[in-house]
Amino acid sequence: MVSLRKLFSIAIFLTIANSAISQDASPVEVADGIYSYGMGNYISMFVVTDDGVIAIDPINPTHSQALVAAIKSVTDQPIRYLVHTHNHWDHSGGGQAFKDEGATIIAHVDAYNWMLANPHPNLVLPDESWGGGRKDIILGGTTVELHHFGASHGHGMTIPLASTSQRVGYIADIVGPNRLPFLFLPDFNVAQLERTLGEILELDIDKIVFTHSQAPDPLQGGTKQDVADTLQYLRDLRAELDSGVHPTAVSLPQYESWRMYDEWLPLNAWKIFMEGHLGPF
Repeated sequence: MVSLRKLFSIAIFLTIANSAISQDASPVEVADGIYSYGMGNYISMFVVTDDGVIAIDPINPTHSQALVAAIKSVTDQPIRYLVHTHNHWDHSGGGQAFKDEGATIIAHVDAYNWMLANPHPNLVLPDESWGGGRKDIILGGTTVELHHFGASHGHGMTIPLASTSQRVGYIADIVGPNRLPFLFLPDFNVAQLERTLGEILELDIDKIVFTHSQAPDPLQGGTKQDVADTLQYLRDLRAELDSGVHPTAVSLPQYESWRMYDEWLPLNAWKIFMEGHLGPF
């Protein structure tokens, strides 16, 4: 079904991505008081208000320590909150650096429960959890909306949306501009991912910072068009399979320029094919 070479390339990609060191990066102000920080493999976001800072995704201890330093390079305001987008260790690790700053760590209850059941040396259990589809953090006159659209990838997937002079969203994992999504992971639900992306497109967003971006300037972020492009890819791939094309024979030349096309297209095809026969898994 899937060659060992492809599986090996996936393992190498994920290992390199997770070990990426970010301390040489500089924060970029993408809108008034809203900054992106990191490298193309992993990018975080933080929001500076008149009463403190809200940070999003610590990633790992190395990244989080550098992120704290980056925050301090642009403001003297204390770090009040750290928001987790979801449960995965490669996004939720490194919370201790924020705990040491006195920040309150927040995650959706679905992510919190998973973290509680799956401890990791780099993981600090959140101080607060929230349920339902939305929670607002209001700090220093700035609102950061936390949106949860249900199952898509991981547990408790949260889309933060900060409002200052522009409305800037943050998306982890489920969209990576100019890169195929890695649908083959067990906790991707592709049908629900398509629904989630449609929900995101209904939000009022001017700009989006993506955790993983292959754009020419990843720290500048992208737009909802990147979300729409990923949704179209999923629809095109599903249409190929629905037409009777075998997963090993799928070809979508319109996406050949996207990163990981050769490695991940057949894996994505198998994922959707198997969901169609077995249900989500």
